[in-house]
Amino acid sequence: MDYSLRHEGYAVVSASNGLEGIRKAHNDRPDLIILDVMLPGMDGFEICHRLRAEPDTAQLPILMFSAKAQEVDKDTGLKVGADDYLTKPAAPAEIISRVEALLAKKKRAAPTQEKVSG
Repeated sequence: MDYSLRHEGYAVVSASNGLEGIRKAHNDRPDLIILDVMLPGMDGFEICHRLRAEPDTAQLPILMFSAKAQEVDKDTGLKVGADDYLTKPAAPAEIISRVEALLAKKKRAAPTQEKVSG
C-alpha cells in the first residue's frame, strides 16, 4: 500500500503501534489517516475513537483498512468515527480511489477563506 500511495505522489508517514500513530497524528498533521484495526497495544477502533475525541484530530479523514471483513467490524469502525472502511486485500487502484475521495470530501468541507485586498 505504501508503494502505491507514494507512486501516486503522496507522502506516507507510518507508525508501528497505536500510541505512536496518535502522537504522529498530532505532530505531523496529516491530511488523512489510514488505520488498521489489528495493531499492537491498542486496536484501530480505540485509536479512531481517541482521534475523534481530540479537537486537533477530530476532523481528519480516517480510512480503516483491515483484514477484519465481517459486517460487525465495518459497523464498529464507522460508529467510532471512520469515514470509510476498506477490507484487505484491496487492489491498489481501489485504495487510491478511496483516498482521493476522502481528500476531495475534506477539501469541499473546508471553510473558504476570504481574500482581503487593500
